[in-house]
Amino acid sequence: MRVLHTADWHLGKKLEQCERTEEHQFFLDWLIGELSHHCIEVLIIAGDVFDTGNPSNIALEQYYKFLWQVKGTCCREVIIIGGNHDSISTLNAPKELLKFFNIHVVGGVPEDIRQQIIPVLNADGKVELVICAIPFLRDRDVRLSVAGETAQDRESRIKEGICAHYNRFKAEIAAYKEEGIPVIATGHLFAAGSSTSESEKEIHVGNLGQICGDQFPEEFNYVALGHIHRPQIVNKMSHVRYSGSPIPLSFSETDDEKQVLILDFREGGLQQITALKVPCCRKLIRIKGTLEEVRMKLDVMEDRGMMMPAWVELQIKTDRFIHDLDEQLDKLKAGKPFIERFFPRQIKTSAALSLNEQTILESALHELEPRSVFLKRCESEFPNEDHGELLRLFDEILEKMAQRD
Repeated sequence: MRVLHTADWHLGKKLEQCERTEEHQFFLDWLIGELSHHCIEVLIIAGDVFDTGNPSNIALEQYYKFLWQVKGTCCREVIIIGGNHDSISTLNAPKELLKFFNIHVVGGVPEDIRQQIIPVLNADGKVELVICAIPFLRDRDVRLSVAGETAQDRESRIKEGICAHYNRFKAEIAAYKEEGIPVIATGHLFAAGSSTSESEKEIHVGNLGQICGDQFPEEFNYVALGHIHRPQIVNKMSHVRYSGSPIPLSFSETDDEKQVLILDFREGGLQQITALKVPCCRKLIRIKGTLEEVRMKLDVMEDRGMMMPAWVELQIKTDRFIHDLDEQLDKLKAGKPFIERFFPRQIKTSAALSLNEQTILESALHELEPRSVFLKRCESEFPNEDHGELLRLFDEILEKMAQRD
């Protein structure tokens, strides 16, 4: 049986105020073709299907159109779990209908653990593979709050809760393991030792409850993870992997090679893992330096032959605010049709700012994530102190707000 592991689509994602719809559609169309080309029988989407809990109509249309197209390929089963960005109710709303098309959705942890166990049958109706579809584990899923507990106590309880949740499946899959049937587990969390980019939202399970690759039960032949956008192996354990996001979601991912993972199961075990490169349709480019250095780098930039023109982040170091920067950049972009837009960032090299300059710079705060703004304020108010505890509390507030939404 051949399985494809992907995650972190973030349909509806914007880069600042710029839509990514075309790039996502390019990936979805490509993936439909690869499902048939590689004879994929099972598709696993390991969380963060959408970028927000209230996705746009365009994002929902892309999602449902893709699922409809999957049924025209050789892929017989689709397993979708919820991530920390996903709304449980949004994902779960059509799940009873989708079951008729062998599309299994586990948006959040159900009361009955058996609802997370999905046997996959072969053409003869015999179980050939089992999926333990474990979604993003929220605070209420892994522990009970204890009044007056310390941060260290909370960290320990979250970690224990995550491990306990995965270990609960050992008894449920024991009969399958005795028959030599391979088992895949999913997850949407931050495993210890993973390398992140700027686009992952910090989540409390990621910050406090990091578990190592060897803490997943050995009964799992493969662990399909989501949440980290860079594809990687966890703790040098080749069967515990992040597939990564299919498109770069921030300028920190410009050098990442995006991929999906193909798993080949034969004779009751995982025989081979193949990384399938996702073609890039638009380059995100980051350029740093003074305005003159940036100008020189742009002068020698060449057309990379992408389907869509590039987006370029410019981190410009300057000792005073450049008021006519946009006009200068428009001139630099002239005659370069392979560049669609610049995302300029002026980085002050001197400490003192005039009131007018501060006002102009602060007007760009709406482009930042809430956590980034909070961190900058912490660094301003307490420059020589550890901000870890404040950030953990802030993450908890953000998560509770997201759950309420």
